[in-house]
Amino acid sequence: MNYLIGLFESVRDFIATGGDVLYFVAAALFLMWMLMIERYWYLISVFPKVKKDIIAKWDAREDTTSWYAHRIRDAWISQASDALDARMLIIRTLIAMCPLIGLLGTVTGMISVFETMATQGTSNARLMAGGISMATIPTMAGMVAALSGLFISSRLEAKVKLAREGLVDSLPHH
Repeated sequence: MNYLIGLFESVRDFIATGGDVLYFVAAALFLMWMLMIERYWYLISVFPKVKKDIIAKWDAREDTTSWYAHRIRDAWISQASDALDARMLIIRTLIAMCPLIGLLGTVTGMISVFETMATQGTSNARLMAGGISMATIPTMAGMVAALSGLFISSRLEAKVKLAREGLVDSLPHH
């Protein structure tokens, strides 16, 4: 229990040092990871059933060689591909937004530094240091959040591509 209290206090101190913009970085990071976990869940547990159903429907068809049969095959592949790509654009957008949210923190921190300089002068280094740390911490947090998502999302996109190609290869094109 003491560990959790210490962890909570560390996070609270980090957010107090970096400013309220860190809440937005945390929200973007949370949403990004929830969407990536959902996509992995879809690939592991849902898509194999969808693939199996499409293959069963294709194998049950009498006609697999006509132009109409190929259009039906293409439509099924397209629907499965759309389901595989669902939410991938949102994930990529959140990855791109994390550093930008961090830069927003940089701007607000620098405004705090300039405000301190305007009201207190440049002689109070302690107040200026607080504003500078408020300027750098959100940028670092945004970059770390983006990097954590970038690696996993590239792996996820590769798995999506392999799943799509596996479906296409499973439907013989006579």
